[in-house]
Amino acid sequence: MCGGALESRLLKSGEPERLVCAACGFVFYLDPKLAVGTIIHDEQNRVVLVRRAIEPGYGKWVFPGGYVDRGEEVEAAAVREAREEVGLEVRIDRLLNIYSYPGRTPVIIVYAATMVSGCLGCDDEGLEAAFFERNAIPWDELAFRSTHEALREYYGGP
Repeated sequence: MCGGALESRLLKSGEPERLVCAACGFVFYLDPKLAVGTIIHDEQNRVVLVRRAIEPGYGKWVFPGGYVDRGEEVEAAAVREAREEVGLEVRIDRLLNIYSYPGRTPVIIVYAATMVSGCLGCDDEGLEAAFFERNAIPWDELAFRSTHEALREYYGGP
């Protein structure tokens, strides 16, 4: 707030250290980042995966997703990310789950959705996009723990 230097301080027992301005005492909270993902299925019950063209996870597969913009409704962000990343319009069917992990910044909200229109493609964050039947999902090539867990949950187990 005042331009003073930030330093780590323990403000409350049991909580992590916080960044505090040494000059004015302003507390700068480093909060989690909210992301959405969408497991999209088509009329043949195949799901859409994208091979990442960016780090982390370059070259690995994920379902479409990305960060929620400040002030954006979470479901609207999921629909937007599906349109931007793979060119598909979707209908959100249900909330699948919310994933968070110790030491990791993002909280990932994953929805199940139905493809309603569009033509499968990918933007500059993807190398390719494809439909996968359940038995063809590249489990050993998935980018993130949340991708594995959400797909397993979507299919009802291992």
